[in-house]
Amino acid sequence: MMATLVQVDDISKAYSGLVVLDHVSFEVLAGEWIAIMGPSGSGKTTLINILGGLDRPTRGRAVVDGVDVGKLGERELTRYRAERVGFVFQHFHLVPYLSAVENVMLAQYFHSVADEAEAVESLARVGLKDRIHHLPSQLSGGEQQRVALARALINHPKLILADEPTGNLDEANEHIVLELLQELHRAGHTILLVTHSPEIGRMADRRIELAHGRLTQIVANVT
Repeated sequence: MMATLVQVDDISKAYSGLVVLDHVSFEVLAGEWIAIMGPSGSGKTTLINILGGLDRPTRGRAVVDGVDVGKLGERELTRYRAERVGFVFQHFHLVPYLSAVENVMLAQYFHSVADEAEAVESLARVGLKDRIHHLPSQLSGGEQQRVALARALINHPKLILADEPTGNLDEANEHIVLELLQELHRAGHTILLVTHSPEIGRMADRRIELAHGRLTQIVANVT
């Protein structure tokens, strides 16, 4: 039996009276790939941000690897984000004046450790060993997203949170990034991925579907 890694318990989130998430509950087992789907404005990104410690719920609990994220102070949140989750966003959020390997090493600084050899290994894992000294402006969109993926993996997180990671990529680079995510899933990583794409949604073990901030259904994909 796989253990529960993520427990979302009756989470709601409101901004100035506008309800973005409304009593959402579900669990994610360690090693699962979950696609979070729904129309724009359904609360997908807000949910990911709460699980990643970038936002706090108005009510309810988000527990990741035994940690109640909403109860953490700012210093504890910084450590939580550095140690337990890896973020991959639609916009790559690379520092433009740092090389690929330096951008990956940036995630290590939260541990007061910078291991260039490990960062190079992480880039090699995503097929970029020959691009380690390139600046983001010298990389294609797909290569920049792979740098972001290498950065997300460098601290060996329990949970990968991906928010439309292929949204800015052409078809060829989308295929490369999705293959990498599938490889990570086969290796046992737990992935929560926000997507609008039914094709990408079907790659996951289960789809969690939201509408108007409410969970409408959880669908197990049949392989």
